[in-house]
Amino acid sequence: MVLLESQIKLKKGDIAPDFELLGTDDKKHALKDYENHKGILVIFMCNHCPYVKAKVDALNELFDECGKDIAIIGINSNDPTNVPEDSFDAMKQTAKEKNFQFDYLVDETQEIAKKYGAMCTPDPFLFNSQKELVFHGRIDNAMKPDDVATEKTMILNMKKLIVGEKIEKDFDPSIGCSIKWKED
Repeated sequence: MVLLESQIKLKKGDIAPDFELLGTDDKKHALKDYENHKGILVIFMCNHCPYVKAKVDALNELFDECGKDIAIIGINSNDPTNVPEDSFDAMKQTAKEKNFQFDYLVDETQEIAKKYGAMCTPDPFLFNSQKELVFHGRIDNAMKPDDVATEKTMILNMKKLIVGEKIEKDFDPSIGCSIKWKED
């Protein structure tokens, strides 16, 4: 297991790269489908990573707390050839078992992860209604799977975005397993 921290590719104010990806609901989802929200949260994630598994309740809490105002999108860019647990069928099963209320999409070509500069799972990117990056970083301050969060970083930032308050720190690296890239 290779541990990585988020890195900066998109900077504050950069526009969210467009995508059209297949979701676990068997429908195509494009960035423009989420335009009627006050913001968009794109989280690069997967099924097998212990860092993502530890955040399942936090992911569902993000939706419960802010999902009506901010679109939440999970994207799995891992190569299922290397990690069969991250296959599309396994994604469908995970979404159902974990009761995800947000869209969970597959990035088969890995092009979207590259455009966003995603490095690890989870690697969250929060955009405002103009699709400008306002925060790239962690969901909370529990940085290891068995840590207990004492600060809900992403929920605080999402709530600031909803009411129009300034998000002070625009980068606060997430940590997790490396994205499993395809071998050329």
